[in-house]
Amino acid sequence: MADSPNCDLKSLSPLQLFERVTEQGEKVRALKAGKAPKDEIDAAVRMLLSLKLSYKTTTGQDYQAGLPPKDLVLINNGTTKEEDEDLVDPWNVQTSNAKGVDYDKLIVRFGSSKIDTDLINRIERAIGQKPHHFLRRGIFFSHRDMDQVLDAYENKKPFYLYTGRGPSSQAMHVGHLIPFMFTKWLQEVFDVPLVIQLTDDEKYLWKDMTIEKAYEYARENAKDIIACGFDINKTFIFSDLDYLGTSAGFYKNVVKVQKHVTFNQVKGIFGFTDSDCIGKISFPAIQAAPSFSSSFPQIFNGKENIQCLIPCAIDQDPYFRMTRDVAPRIGQPKPALLHSVFFPALQGAQTKMSASDPNSSIFLTDTPKQIKTKINKHAFSGGRDTIEEHRKYGGNCEVDVSIMYLTFFLEDDDRLEQLKQAYTSGELLTGELKKVLIETMQPLVAAHQERRKQVTDEIVKQFMTPRKLAFEF
Repeated sequence: MADSPNCDLKSLSPLQLFERVTEQGEKVRALKAGKAPKDEIDAAVRMLLSLKLSYKTTTGQDYQAGLPPKDLVLINNGTTKEEDEDLVDPWNVQTSNAKGVDYDKLIVRFGSSKIDTDLINRIERAIGQKPHHFLRRGIFFSHRDMDQVLDAYENKKPFYLYTGRGPSSQAMHVGHLIPFMFTKWLQEVFDVPLVIQLTDDEKYLWKDMTIEKAYEYARENAKDIIACGFDINKTFIFSDLDYLGTSAGFYKNVVKVQKHVTFNQVKGIFGFTDSDCIGKISFPAIQAAPSFSSSFPQIFNGKENIQCLIPCAIDQDPYFRMTRDVAPRIGQPKPALLHSVFFPALQGAQTKMSASDPNSSIFLTDTPKQIKTKINKHAFSGGRDTIEEHRKYGGNCEVDVSIMYLTFFLEDDDRLEQLKQAYTSGELLTGELKKVLIETMQPLVAAHQERRKQVTDEIVKQFMTPRKLAFEF
């Protein structure tokens, strides 16, 4: 974007202004470090001051590095009622809209970029095959710097993948598979290393559980992750409670991030209060550290300039906005991100899945009978009250959970479109649609359970042992 202060800053959202100030600050630092001509530095500083003034005028807040505007997580769904606002942060997703969160508004608020047709087409050209249905259907809908990752790939430069799981319970549900299914596909089509972080330390800090239980859940969740089919020669899975104490490179990056983020900044980003334990306040630096290749010297041979791509649900974005702000100041490349939508509870997109409520989702431990019962009894329907009304007016695919789940798990595009059209026209009844979902989910979960049975404690140990992977750096 041009550095002219005459550009239309009024059209930018608070977060876009925040990112403009951040980028300009980085440019000023780079010019000074490179001993650029004085007039060039002075012009860049004037632009920075102009941007900071625009930011303060728009938000009423002074710009503070790493501290985005305070209204960042509130997305209004077209109303002015406070109870109708969406709330999205790493621990809460709340919406009163039966269709779910308004993701277009979330993109604007978070300042990310929409995954549009042009980007999907470019991915297809780069990998030489049809993109994953999660991309085609907008399940992964937003990104940060994916174009840079593609630039690197097309120029034969390396990058790596990083994703994670917070092990809050022994049993995972089908929604937890989404980032891992997509990450597995990314790893296969781009042929790159993958690191998977199990944040057992986070769950101990946030949840009412012992540190031993958090570690146990991490090991059990690792079995479900491995059962997704990851290549042991290209994948390193690690528990924070294990790895942080053994990797000097990882801990050094944690400390660097901690030094460059203030308590005021993490309060603004994550909503921490003075009564939160200091473990919570320092934890974001631990989730940031895997974004830097020097955290894994055994994989990357000590190289620090390898870019990271992070597939995750968009509620995790606050961690990586912080990370992207800090990265240039500690000499590291910014991680790129691919954001997914949220997986809905069986009771509807406006309700929250809970490990304590077994009927809120389909768990990976469920039997075929349990899956059938849950879908028939609890899956929210977009159908009409009577068969006659449904035949006449049709069903509402935008709120129907069976359609939502099939959008995630039914790979056949033509079949999905046929079901949507038949349901919308009233030709297909809710019970018939639920039957299709049952027949889709039962074999998917059963196949996962069979693969998980093959994952022994020894295999988990191999995946979680720090080691060189099948790549040369």
